[in-house]
Amino acid sequence: MRQGSLPARTPGASFKPQHFLAINSAPQPLGFFEIHAENYMSAGGRPHAELRTLRECYALSIHGVGLSIGSAQPLDQDHLDRLKSLCVRYEPESVSEHLAWSSHDGRFLNDLLPLPYTEEMLGAVVSHVDRIQTSLQRQICLENPATYIRFAQSALTEADFMSEVVKRSGCALLLDINNIYVSAINHGTDPLADLMSFPLHQVQEIHLAGHTESRDGGQRLLIDAHGSGTAEPVMALYAKAIAAAGPIPTLIEWDNDIPAWPRLLAEAQAAQRILDECPAKAAPSAAA
Repeated sequence: MRQGSLPARTPGASFKPQHFLAINSAPQPLGFFEIHAENYMSAGGRPHAELRTLRECYALSIHGVGLSIGSAQPLDQDHLDRLKSLCVRYEPESVSEHLAWSSHDGRFLNDLLPLPYTEEMLGAVVSHVDRIQTSLQRQICLENPATYIRFAQSALTEADFMSEVVKRSGCALLLDINNIYVSAINHGTDPLADLMSFPLHQVQEIHLAGHTESRDGGQRLLIDAHGSGTAEPVMALYAKAIAAAGPIPTLIEWDNDIPAWPRLLAEAQAAQRILDECPAKAAPSAAA
């Protein structure tokens, strides 16, 4: 089974069409770009013309949002086939999806919804990951979601659940540092302790993004909004992850209220400074 490799010492950025001219005007100090798979499942047109140009110069990560891996229902075979065609077409260094569900009985929801961390759901998720990896003939990365509620029937922690998925399916992890922070604040846990509970040695990509804050009945609530720069406490948590695990391919996500290209590039450069401070030889992971 193929296992890709993104650049670990040079961060990447999510690609938005409005940035194409700026990106293509000169070589960028980035290691890779990431696209949402569902935006490129058509046969051709301008999106594919731009992506072909980028692919000639940069590594590529394909990030899916629609496979609904966390659903108890069977995977959508048509959607999986379209993802496979996209991977064959561009041969990305990495393919990832979310540990969440977003469809039911043929209806698609515009959200990534949480799931209970039970043995029964663990079996369903492992089965789904096995089917995806068999179809794609490659290892995928599974991303931890931002959560706002917890299920009373959960028998495992999120980190233990994802560790078991990795162990039983052979997939890897995409660790979203912002999601760890958002979930920890929402549930009243310690973000650093939550981070260190994950198997960092199994992480093949990291996501950084912004969040918003609101009040729900007077209680602080963070929302994984992807419409602003990465918050300072999230960057501090990211620095702890890199110090513990060594350089890991790092992506800046910005999906709403898209800024001008220099602003997004500045976010990547902030991550670059943290990667540059990491010794050439990675320290052993605390979770290894």
